[in-house]
Amino acid sequence: MKYNNPITIFLFLSLSFLPSMQNKLTPDYYKKTCPTFLDTVRRIVNEKQHNTPSTAAATLRLLFHDCMVGGCDASILVTSNAYNKAERDHTVNLPLSGDGFDAVLRVKNVLELECPNVVSCADILAAAAGELVANSGGPTLTVQFGRKDSLESKISSSENQFPLPNMTMSQVITLFTKKGFSVQEMVALIGAHTIGMSHCDQFAHRLFGFSKTSETDPAYSPEYAAGLRKLCENYTKDSTMAAYNDVITPVKFDNMYFKNLRRGLGLLATDSALFTDPRTKPFVETYADDEGKFFQDFSRAIEKLSALDIKTGKEGEVRSRCDSFNSLN
Repeated sequence: MKYNNPITIFLFLSLSFLPSMQNKLTPDYYKKTCPTFLDTVRRIVNEKQHNTPSTAAATLRLLFHDCMVGGCDASILVTSNAYNKAERDHTVNLPLSGDGFDAVLRVKNVLELECPNVVSCADILAAAAGELVANSGGPTLTVQFGRKDSLESKISSSENQFPLPNMTMSQVITLFTKKGFSVQEMVALIGAHTIGMSHCDQFAHRLFGFSKTSETDPAYSPEYAAGLRKLCENYTKDSTMAAYNDVITPVKFDNMYFKNLRRGLGLLATDSALFTDPRTKPFVETYADDEGKFFQDFSRAIEKLSALDIKTGKEGEVRSRCDSFNSLN
């Protein structure tokens, strides 16, 4: 699969919605210390996306899972050892695709040859996610740099930090508002479901024995439910079985996800709830009708997310390996 719409990531300083970050992140952070940084990121992740189209969704989700726990500090990349169970081993992180981890590690390996001990894994992850959104047909993102990598990664930190399939919309909204996101920003961020997949066990309760009166969730389109039942019929025996979040344009970053919600094609219960809850439905309708507005709001929200609780100076380090703290190398 070939992508013919490379989009340059424009970098500039102003993050008006995050004034406290203005003096911490900058677009030209590596201009002198690692001038090849952005070109290297772009070349490697776009090549991987070309060969493995699931890379964009995997990397974007990896960024979300990293930033929602202790801020954007690459703590999600650390592997567990005999002395510490790391974030990535929490149940909520186990479904994360290896393609996202691999994309970051590939870039890190090259940059350690080009400019050793200079570029943080947190900045690589942010840059890679931005480039891959654009590569997939999405909006140009404002990406700034200067993050340091975390000095810890604990499995317990991921507890109660992410939306789960059985949550009510009120619970999901509460999770995001605690991180400083408005309901509109939350809906825009969830629009990332326009690419990627979800494992069958995350929505199987909607397909098999949903209620006493309906085998499947009536919020599903009947044809869609039938197709999902066939796809996931052996999900208890094969945990890798999954479905596209957007069944129409699964690898293209567009507003089809929101259009699908109108048609009963919301894969997860929380997806369908976005279209029925009065707090979120107006934004779903807006984004379904206006892709440009979705792109604009998504860009602002993901830029805000990527600067969440960053670490600078002695608060962190620049790891020589993304999966291990320097003290262990």
